[in-house]
Amino acid sequence: MILVDGAGGEWPVIGHAPWHGCNLADFVMPCFLFIVGMAIPLSLKRIPDRGWAVRRVVIRTLKLLFWGILLQGGYSHAPDELTYGVDMKHIRWCGILQRIALAYLVVAVIEIATKDARVQDQSSSGFFSIFRMYLSQWIVACCILLIYLSLVYGIYVPDWEFRVRNVDSLNYGKVLTVTCGTRGNLSPPCNAVGYIDRKVLGINHLYQKPAWRRHRDCTDDSPYEGPFKRDAPAWCASPFEPEGLLSSFSAVLSTIIGVHYGHVLVHMKSHMDRLKQWVTMGVALLLLGIILHFSHAIPLNKQLYTLSYICVTAGAAGIVFSMLYFLVDVVSLRYVFEPLRWVGMNAMLVYVMAAAGIFEGFLNGWYYDGPKNTLVYWVRKHVFVRVWHSERVGILLYVLVAQILLWALLAGLLHRAGVYWKL
Repeated sequence: MILVDGAGGEWPVIGHAPWHGCNLADFVMPCFLFIVGMAIPLSLKRIPDRGWAVRRVVIRTLKLLFWGILLQGGYSHAPDELTYGVDMKHIRWCGILQRIALAYLVVAVIEIATKDARVQDQSSSGFFSIFRMYLSQWIVACCILLIYLSLVYGIYVPDWEFRVRNVDSLNYGKVLTVTCGTRGNLSPPCNAVGYIDRKVLGINHLYQKPAWRRHRDCTDDSPYEGPFKRDAPAWCASPFEPEGLLSSFSAVLSTIIGVHYGHVLVHMKSHMDRLKQWVTMGVALLLLGIILHFSHAIPLNKQLYTLSYICVTAGAAGIVFSMLYFLVDVVSLRYVFEPLRWVGMNAMLVYVMAAAGIFEGFLNGWYYDGPKNTLVYWVRKHVFVRVWHSERVGILLYVLVAQILLWALLAGLLHRAGVYWKL
């Protein structure tokens, strides 16, 4: 996430796809949800009291929602703007941590409600035995999928309008109309995902800079961001919530797949049995998603969180996790991957300080002559961009060294001191 937020603008292959498709950034959210799901069976391995477990889950969910709204609701303007505060008429209710909170709440409650005390200590070696042990969870997953598909392809999306809020736009303050009048459409302006968010959340509470602004219909600079075409459709300037309600509903499936991987870890004791289960499922999901996309049945789309996108990203997450498990737990290359452990054990701190830009915002508050003359800007310009004579390469190296490597080392020091930010 630090990489795609910091360098995605200069490297489109790193940033989010403008609409259909899947770039590196589009794997971040599903991997978050996958690993959250995988952790649930471990944290809820013993449930002496279901009421206590639900209370614990609800409290953690509320903490995630608080930090999500604080960081992405519009209150924090870090790292570039040295102001704070948000007009409640335009606060953004959805975001990354909010989606994680929703998925965690739903899946953790399902785990608590469906977990049979008789299977908590039961070991398993058969390939389909885990599926049978937790059949009720897969039934819930199928219901979620059916509801999502029914809404996406069944809801009628009428024409709609919005007021342009971008002060740099020639249409600032004007009310523009988007023509739809369709059903089952997956285009940027006329999909049911956006329609539900506009109706339930309100158009003023959606994300104002969606990735589709880089769509080829909107700018000649696509996939880079650039000025809109003269004949760009009205929807190019409209808001859209990439972490909206219906897409977050289908995102729960990524977490349920992660829960299955966690169940395998809990119940299967052999390394080979675990890897066989994980890799087989990962490859199967990956192939299914690719077939759905390239057959034009269901396109890969992160902002709609389509079925093909769920399959490809969850399959990839499962395969990558299997590789790391093999290298760390089977081959015992623990020291090579120790920095990942440090960051993972202080993930919330690194997310808030680095990915959300709070630490850079703090440093930018100490400037000389003007807000653009700070330590952060000086290091980025003189140590990285000028040395490599390239804006793109310099910014990429700055993110890799001055953000990712720096925070990995700081997380290591905090781990050594036993300091962790827990929710």
